[in-house]
Amino acid sequence: METGLKPIGREQWWVFLLLAPTLFGLLFGVFGSVFATLGISFFSWDLLTPPQWAGLENYLSLLSDPAFGKSLANTTLFSLTYVPGVIVVSLFVALLLNRRIRGVSIFRLIYFLPVISSAVAVGLVWSWIYARDQGILNVLLRGVGLQPVNWLSSQMALFSVVIVNVWGAIGEGMIVFLAGLQAIPRDYYEAAQVDGATAWQEFWKITLPMITPSIFFQAIISTINAFQAFEYIYILTRTTGGGSSVPTVVFTIYRTGFNYFRMGEACAQAVVLTVIIVVLTIIYFQMQRRWVVYE
Repeated sequence: METGLKPIGREQWWVFLLLAPTLFGLLFGVFGSVFATLGISFFSWDLLTPPQWAGLENYLSLLSDPAFGKSLANTTLFSLTYVPGVIVVSLFVALLLNRRIRGVSIFRLIYFLPVISSAVAVGLVWSWIYARDQGILNVLLRGVGLQPVNWLSSQMALFSVVIVNVWGAIGEGMIVFLAGLQAIPRDYYEAAQVDGATAWQEFWKITLPMITPSIFFQAIISTINAFQAFEYIYILTRTTGGGSSVPTVVFTIYRTGFNYFRMGEACAQAVVLTVIIVVLTIIYFQMQRRWVVYE
């Protein structure tokens, strides 16, 4: 009697073998860490002594924690600046590089380099650019007769790190928008030109509606990245105190867990951050029906 099940062939075994490292990392590195974070959030643990059961105490303490509330406000402000900045600048660069010009591939590579560059190296370079005494920006300001600015002070730190984070994300957004732009049929533009449409009318009536799926995708990715921003903030403000004055949620999680040794509370903050990101993603998907054009 045949069961209808086909035996696993040699090719399938090779597929499983080659995927094994990725699946192992996904199982233990991703899902394992998620469940571990969720479990630790119900304990009081200082990393040195055995964890003690705390129940919902870590979550309830966040309701009255001014530092966590401030980090949420700062992260929201960071996101409201970062997400539109990434979308607008990346789209502008993609429009410039979506042309048949000599050496366009080199320019695309140059704009994509920040994505694959080390965050530590990039952060150190920007620290030099922002330096108060010999930084490039302040040297230029002195050259035109203006006073130097403390770019990484508590008043300017959030604004400065937003610029660096937007600069680092341009390449990723550029690739997304280039894919959307190159998928638009040229027939639409030819018909518009026959009707006498201007370049602005072509962009507003054809290009923008046709790349709304790319804008939607980039908005979700940028929002997730904004709420997880940490590397540049830590590197740029590690010696100035700006990060302590305008912390984001992930910066607060790091400080709570590894500076104050309150790992249970840090894990609770991480769980809350995950819930916020999931809720925002659901809201994005609910709103896409009103403005995203797929046909």
